[in-house]
Amino acid sequence: MALFEFEAIDAGGRIHRGRLEAAGEAEALAALRAQARLPLQLRPLAAGREGAGLRLRWGQQPFPGDGRIQFITQLGTLLGAGQPLDRALAILADMPLDAPSRAVLQRVRAQVVAGQPLSAALAAQDGVFPRLDVGLVRAGEAGGNLPATLAQLADYLERRRAVRARVVGALVYPAVLLAVVLAALLFLLAYVLPQFAAMYQSLEVELPWFSRAVLALGLGARAHGAWVLLLAAIAAALAWARLRQPAARLALDAWLLRRRWIGPLLARLDTARLARTLGTLLGNGVPLLDALALAREVVANRALAADLEQAVVEVRSGRSLAAALARGRRFPALALNMVQVGEESGALDAMLLKLADVFERDSEQASARLLALLVPAVTVLLAAVVGLVILAVLVPLYDLTGAIG
Repeated sequence: MALFEFEAIDAGGRIHRGRLEAAGEAEALAALRAQARLPLQLRPLAAGREGAGLRLRWGQQPFPGDGRIQFITQLGTLLGAGQPLDRALAILADMPLDAPSRAVLQRVRAQVVAGQPLSAALAAQDGVFPRLDVGLVRAGEAGGNLPATLAQLADYLERRRAVRARVVGALVYPAVLLAVVLAALLFLLAYVLPQFAAMYQSLEVELPWFSRAVLALGLGARAHGAWVLLLAAIAAALAWARLRQPAARLALDAWLLRRRWIGPLLARLDTARLARTLGTLLGNGVPLLDALALAREVVANRALAADLEQAVVEVRSGRSLAAALARGRRFPALALNMVQVGEESGALDAMLLKLADVFERDSEQASARLLALLVPAVTVLLAAVVGLVILAVLVPLYDLTGAIG
């Protein structure tokens, strides 16, 4: 008997996690289905796995950067060229790799040589390969077309990486600009303003109320700046801890979706990821319910994820996917219409991929427009703040110079 770790969803939409003993993976899946639970994740719990997981969490991570995409691409290429699976894994393990990545590949190959399918070997690597990867590999094994499935998975991961890279790249300039101006503002408050305050105090100059307020802010920043930063760090830590609670994160995500400008953009981004993932899974023969359970991982917004979980329950009871997703009133209307057309035409996977193309293009354009407005807005706002600080210092100086002259 082997020990398995599982995550499953019941008819009421509740998530169950735990361990069970079974003779093999098929028996463990059958035991979960006998309990009216849809398996979301199942992996063997090997001896010493807890310690390995701790090393992976705190040590060097295997397949850093785009390493996992490269591994999947190269493995699909080798299998497509006719190489046996164990030979392909041995070739990849002999390539120049970091120690954690080589160790993972060696464990995967050892389990494959021992008779386990590739999907089970990948699932046993302490979360190195997400459930989406494992699910697609399992579908490719079942369909007898693993090389093509790996190629599709690599293409999907590359598309997702490219979208994320474009968003991060677009945010770099506003972030750097904000950091530089804030650093300059802190320098003015903590170093420059106190010197002017001491000079005006020695000259016994009557200052305008605005100048007095700004100079007092500078003196306060110099005297109590460390405490202010400490309190700000504590407040940020408390807010972060609060947002890690499911109820608070759900409320925040639902609030963001209701905002006029950012809400539609967030909904389109998550819908594009969901459509791309779901279309790829369905196109590789994964059943709809299993595909929905796997695709749930790519939805970042908790409110949309809750709607998706409820949709899984309704689809299981016989409702169409479009109608089930429409119940939450959060997914875009265009997406629901395209899903409905795909279901009616019997080409849901192709329609979902088209939907992903449309929403990814729209999201990229909307993000570009938003960032094009954000950069000058941030520049003007911070320049105005710095300008007001400088004016508060220079106006009394000009008055003093005029009085002397």
